[in-house]
Amino acid sequence: MLLNPVVNYWWSGLPANLTNEAFYQLKLQDQWTYRVAHYAPWLTYWWNTQQWFPSSSVIAGNEDILSLQDIEILPKLAYRESFVVRQQGEYETVHRDLNFAFGSWEFSPLDLENPFPNNEGSVHLWQGDEDLMVAAKLQPCIAQKLPWIHYHELQGAGHGFPYVDGMADTIIKSLLLQGK
Repeated sequence: MLLNPVVNYWWSGLPANLTNEAFYQLKLQDQWTYRVAHYAPWLTYWWNTQQWFPSSSVIAGNEDILSLQDIEILPKLAYRESFVVRQQGEYETVHRDLNFAFGSWEFSPLDLENPFPNNEGSVHLWQGDEDLMVAAKLQPCIAQKLPWIHYHELQGAGHGFPYVDGMADTIIKSLLLQGK
């Protein structure tokens, strides 16, 4: 099961027109952050800590990247200890993630062979259609090219949809009732 998985805009096999459209819908500061992570990964930490240019919206805690649903569930997340998310350090938990997600890959996930050739399993991908952090526009393309991925797009949902009351039950029921 994948919840809001990041899509690397440089993966081969994705339609260029949709990839460009999704990329240019990002905030300019995020476009530059992802370019740095892709083309100059050794500068990712510097890029996101320097003060001359805006860094990643996520790292900066910019609320402009939150959907209405995300804003509604923020009070539920207030109890969480923020240090736990980055307990291995800023570089290990944030900047390395950027380099991994948006760096140069030696393969495209769209070229993966079906790990379930006898249909004995599948992967479920869940995405909110109003997610402003991860482009939902590209996920259906991935699911179409990899038929063993079942795509679930949630209307009106943002990046934080897993924290919505009842969502965990909905996801688990979907997985348990698959094929029945």
